[in-house]
Amino acid sequence: MNPKRVVITGIGLITPLGHTIEEVWGNAVNGYSSASPITRFDATEFKTKFACQVPEFDLEPFVEKKEARRLDLYARYAMVASTKAIQDSNVVIEDLDRENCGVIWASGIGGIETFEDEVTSFVKGDGKPRFSPFFIPKMIPDIAAGLISMKFGFHGVNFATVSACASSSNAIGTAFDFIRIGREKIIICGGSEAPITRCAIGGFNSMKAMSENNENYLTASRPFDVNRDGFVMGEGAAALILEEYEHALRRGAKIYAEIIGAGYSADAYHLTAPHPDGLGARLVMKNCLNDANIVPEDVEYINVHGTATPLGDISETKAIVDLFGDHAYKLNISATKSMHGHLLGAAGALEAAISIFAIQNSVVPPTINFETPDPAIDQNLNLTLIKPQKRDINIALSNTFGFGGHNVCLAFKKY
Repeated sequence: MNPKRVVITGIGLITPLGHTIEEVWGNAVNGYSSASPITRFDATEFKTKFACQVPEFDLEPFVEKKEARRLDLYARYAMVASTKAIQDSNVVIEDLDRENCGVIWASGIGGIETFEDEVTSFVKGDGKPRFSPFFIPKMIPDIAAGLISMKFGFHGVNFATVSACASSSNAIGTAFDFIRIGREKIIICGGSEAPITRCAIGGFNSMKAMSENNENYLTASRPFDVNRDGFVMGEGAAALILEEYEHALRRGAKIYAEIIGAGYSADAYHLTAPHPDGLGARLVMKNCLNDANIVPEDVEYINVHGTATPLGDISETKAIVDLFGDHAYKLNISATKSMHGHLLGAAGALEAAISIFAIQNSVVPPTINFETPDPAIDQNLNLTLIKPQKRDINIALSNTFGFGGHNVCLAFKKY
C-alpha cells in the first residue's frame, strides 16, 4: 500500500509571542523577547523570578465559564489552540466522517497547578482527605485529548503522548503516521503546558536547568552564547490540523505545508543530560531524513531544540556538523526558544508551526540575545544571529529533545 500524503491545513496558537498566527510570526521574525517577571505567584524567594508568560486573553469564546472551572490551565490552553486550529482550517465539522477524525494531544506535565493546589490545601488542612472530585480529571495529562474529542465529536484515535520536552513533536509524528497508513483522515495534534507554578519553577531550579539571570531577564534565553545559564520557562499551546492530502483537496482546504518525515531516537545515556557527542541527536535527524526519503543537501533550515543549556547546545550543533558534513555550513539554524522560552511538552508543536511559517514566508527567524561566542560551538555555522534572514526554504527540520533521552525530528516541505 502506498503511503498517503499528509498536509497541514490549520494552525491554532496561544503563546508568549501572541494569540494569533500573525502575532506569533511577526514577533518571531522581529526578534521579540517575551520574558517578563513572574506574575502567577510571588517568586521573591525563588532563584528564577521570570518566565515567558501568555498575555491575557478572553477564554469565554472557547470554553464556558462553568466548564473552565473544571479544567486545569494546561487544558484551557489546549481548548483554545485546538478551537483556533479548527476555525483556521475552515473545515465543516458536520460534513466530516468523524469516525475517521482523531486527536493526539501532548503535555509533558499535565495539570501541575491543580496537583499543587490540591496537595497544598490538604497539607494545610486538618488532615482529613477532602479533595475535589475534579482533582484527578483536571490533573492527568491525557484529559486534554479527551476534551478536544468531545468538543468536536471526533471518534477516531484519541490519546496523549508524554515524552517530556519532545511530547508534542511525538504527537505530530504519530498523527502523521496514522494518516499516512490510511487509519485517519484528519487529526488535531499538538500540545499544551502550564508550568509557571511554584512546584515547576522550584523543581527546575533545583536541577540547575533554568536561567537565573534575573537582572537581564529579557536576554536571559541566549542559545549558543558562552554565558548561557539555562532555559527560560514558557507556557501555552500550539495545535496543527494534519489532514490526508486528497481529503484536503476535495474540500478545497488551504494548505500550509506538507509533512514528509518523522524521526525518533533515544540517547540511552543519562536522566537529564544529552549525549555529549550528540549521538541521539544525530540519529534522530538521520532517521527523519531516511523517513522523508531525502538527503542532507535537501534541507535549508533547522529549527533546533536550542534551549540555551550549557551541554545541550554543544551536543546538538556537534550532531548537525557530524551528519550534514560540508552542507552544515550552508544551512540556516536558529533557536526560537530565545524568544518564546521553553514550552516543555508544547515546545515542539510551536516550533513546528514557526518552521512552517518560515517555509511559507521565505524568512528564517533569528536566534536573539547572542553576544559572546562559545569556543565549543562551531562558529562557522550560520546560527541566524540577532536578525532574520531571507531565504527560499523548500524543506525545514524541527528538533525536540526531552529529559530521559527522548528525541524527535520532523520534516516539513513547501507546498
